Parts: sequence; structure tokens; C-alpha cells
Amino acid sequence: MSDHEHSRCENCIIRQMNSFKALKKEELKQMADNKKTKTIKKGEIIFKEGERLGGVFCVRNGISKLSKMSDNGRDQIVKIATKGEVLGHRSVISSEATNLSAVALEDMEVCFIPKSHIEEPLQTNPVFTNAVLKHMAQELKFADDIIVNMAQKSVRQRLAEVLLYLEENFGIDKDGYLYLQLSRADIADVVGTATELLIRTLTKLKKEGLVVTAGKRIQILDKKALLQIVEGL
Repeated sequence: MSDHEHSRCENCIIRQMNSFKALKKEELKQMADNKKTKTIKKGEIIFKEGERLGGVFCVRNGISKLSKMSDNGRDQIVKIATKGEVLGHRSVISSEATNLSAVALEDMEVCFIPKSHIEEPLQTNPVFTNAVLKHMAQELKFADDIIVNMAQKSVRQRLAEVLLYLEENFGIDKDGYLYLQLSRADIADVVGTATELLIRTLTKLKKEGLVVTAGKRIQILDKKALLQIVEGL
């Protein structure tokens, strides 16, 4: 199969990772005929909070951060999205401005799918509608978990949880460091704290021998101890 054939929605392996797997072959073919594949460079904005989207973005490769501006002007990263994720579907389905911003954390390849090719199968394909609703329910639960964590867990607990999350979901490089290299400010935005407090908390974990750093890179040395911190032990 040629690269062009692989990139068509009906043949794309990425659709098995999201609600598009519930679409019929003719719906996928129509989507493939109308989508646009885009390359997005590290640091580039995919969409901004408050923007009205004309479609959704399906991530073929790369990693992005989804964040929301808080009342005090600080970004709160609510999700790190990678291969197989569909970005912007909530605002497209609700016909509202997006409540999040999406920025590439590394070079990405995304497919932009026009709004009409999401709305039409929502009206005619109940299996797809159900798949989308389940996905949105999972995202609501994820958001609820973040709110509970912010209210009930310390910065130390949340940092330990984030480090474990990064290793579990994105893996490590050949030297054993976390594959996804986030800036200290980005980690602070995921944890939900000031950068200075994040750095002090990370330094304490280093002094305790639980992690080691080299520049921006972080390596977990004692996963069990980090799990105990998350559990408040």
C-alpha cells in the first residue's frame, strides 16, 4: 500500500485509537476526500482558546499540550495529547468557541477534518454518536480528577503523579530519561503551581534520590517511592 493510500482515513491505523473507528467506510471515504494534512512545528499554536473552529484535528504523529488560561493569567495544562487523539471535537459539536488552547510540544502531523464531516455522521450514525459521547464522558471524568487533585493533593504529590504519568504514557529515551522533555514552566503548568515552587519540590526529590536531572531532562530512579508519595504515604 502506498503512502497516499495509508494516509486515507479508511486505511489509517490512527482511527482505531479514537471514535472514528465507529464510522462507516463511505463516511471515512468522504472524510478522506475533504481532509487536509498539516505539519505543525514544535512551539506552533494549533488553535487558541476562544477561537471558533471550522473542524477537528486528528493527530497522526507528535505531542501537544492543551491548556486553559486561569483568572490569574497563568496557563493550566489540562491534557497532553498524542498520536490518535482528536482535538477540538467538543467545541465543534457544541458550536461554541474552544475553551482550550493547543500548542505543539514537538513537530507534529495532524489531519484537519471539516466540521460538516463530523456533524453529518452524528445525525445518521448512532454507533459513532455513542462513541463520541463515551469519549466526551471520559474527558469530563479526567477534568473532574484534575479538580479533585488540585483541591486535595499537595504539590509534592501532584509532581510525583505527573512524573509517573509522563513515563507511563510517553516512555523513556535510550539513556533512561523521560522521553517527553517539558520545560520546568510547563511541568509547573501541568502540576498547577508556580514555577519556583515546582523547582524547589523537584530539587527535594533529587536530594532524596528519587529522580535525577540533566538540564531539562528528568529520570525516575525510585518509582515505588514516587507511588507512595502520590498515595500520601
